[in-house]
Amino acid sequence: SPEGEERREPPQASVSNGGDKDSGRELVELKVIWNKNKYDVKFCLDSTGAELKQKIHSLTGLPPAMQKVMFKGLLPEEKTLREIKVTNGAKIMVVGSTINDVLAVNTPKEAAQQEVKAEENKKEPLCRQKQHRKVLDKGKPDDVMPSVKGVQERLPTVPLSGMYNKSGGKVRLTFKLEQDQLWIGTKERTEKLPMGSIKNVVSEPIEGHEDYHMMAFQLGPTEASYYWVYWVPTQYVDAIKDTVLGKWQYF
Repeated sequence: SPEGEERREPPQASVSNGGDKDSGRELVELKVIWNKNKYDVKFCLDSTGAELKQKIHSLTGLPPAMQKVMFKGLLPEEKTLREIKVTNGAKIMVVGSTINDVLAVNTPKEAAQQEVKAEENKKEPLCRQKQHRKVLDKGKPDDVMPSVKGVQERLPTVPLSGMYNKSGGKVRLTFKLEQDQLWIGTKERTEKLPMGSIKNVVSEPIEGHEDYHMMAFQLGPTEASYYWVYWVPTQYVDAIKDTVLGKWQYF
């Protein structure tokens, strides 16, 4: 009869995931997204957020404690998916790194730092580097000022002359203390630099001629701004650094 037909209900459809334990319980289809990977997951609506985290762990290897699971905000662990209104096709975002990922990120970084240190330790002396070799290979200038080994002297009252710059041209250094300036003079022109504008002074003995140094004045923020001077007599190196960097004022 029509009444009988109305009462007859179709059998309850149960979505099965093959032989899994959620068979017969109401499942929801989720898209779990982690680290650019997407996983299609069928999961029981009455399972909790904590249980979903275990499932995510089995998929990704990401321990529950390291997972941040997002569905309309942070997924509460104690509530069921039904309670937080997860529906079919819902996207579940997972943020977190596995222990291996963390180690993989740190190890190359540490290794790279160690390599840099090793590289610095075995760094060849400046005087062997190509850019400096082409000047040093010209040999010691005939008119360079004589050097005195093992002695530190005050700056001479006359300009330091007879040295080369990086283009192999002759250069002289004049220390104008009353004006707080260093004058770098070449045949073409004289640069008048306020001492305060020189960021640093570096020097290194010239191999085979340790009584002379190559020296650089840093005129800008990077090493690219170094102004190189070759064949500086060793007895004046400390006085030049102290004068330019301002330490002489405290003596």
